[in-house]
Amino acid sequence: MKPKYWIGIIGAVVVLMLVAGSLFVVKEGEYKVVLRFGEAKRTVMEPGLNVKIPFIESTTTLPKYQMTLESNPGQIMTKDKKPILVDNYTIWRISNPEKFYRKLFSVSGGSQRIDEAVYNSVRRKLSEVDYDVIISENSARGNINDEITNDVSHALERDDYGIEIVDVRIKRTDLPDSNKQSVYNRMISDRQSIAARYLSEGDEESRKITSKADRTAMELMAQAEADAKKIIAEGEQEAAQIYNSAYGKDAEFYNLYRTLESYVVTLKDNPVIMLPIDSPYAKILLGK
Repeated sequence: MKPKYWIGIIGAVVVLMLVAGSLFVVKEGEYKVVLRFGEAKRTVMEPGLNVKIPFIESTTTLPKYQMTLESNPGQIMTKDKKPILVDNYTIWRISNPEKFYRKLFSVSGGSQRIDEAVYNSVRRKLSEVDYDVIISENSARGNINDEITNDVSHALERDDYGIEIVDVRIKRTDLPDSNKQSVYNRMISDRQSIAARYLSEGDEESRKITSKADRTAMELMAQAEADAKKIIAEGEQEAAQIYNSAYGKDAEFYNLYRTLESYVVTLKDNPVIMLPIDSPYAKILLGK
């Protein structure tokens, strides 16, 4: 074969290599970061066929979709000095591929940095809360999750990593096996102490209420007796006035009335009475 044919073949191969080396494809759900001598220069975000400078520029692929980072359980001390194991997850995405590549290079590098930021924030936030609040208050847990999410987002934005934190959630909080029984015993003792205090306060309040009720009852009884005596005295006085008035109007009739009343008392139960026949008392009785 003549040399010129070899030259043509070699030229064609070189052209094909140049063409192949200058083209790259961006797929759905990914970024292509174009590197020039290893330094990020631009990012292609839209899917399709694109061109780069062969042998000078290269590309690296980064995910465009949201990712979930499962953190390993870590031990944290709560506000009331109880060690707990915390298990959480983080939803995140790459918001600026060039900044992300310049500082972290890969998804694993980004995951490591996020994990550190989340652990620091979780440790700081849970150290401000008592253990019983963490495990019993769903509303408190929700507030803590939101605070941790904002805290981690601000930390990564401050360092300009090109990362967006979507959500950070605590999945599980548990006591280390070596501490469970001692913590449970201490919690039982604390609850018993609180219950005893409540009972003591209840007894004291009951005594106060009973004493106040007894005092009020005595005051009401004394007042009622005083009112009754006053009413009786007023009634007796009014009755005496009525008797006096009636006596003054007809003294003879009044004497007769009082005598008849005495008969009711004297002759009760049919007694035997010895009276002179000419006694005024007997005359009225005999109808004379």
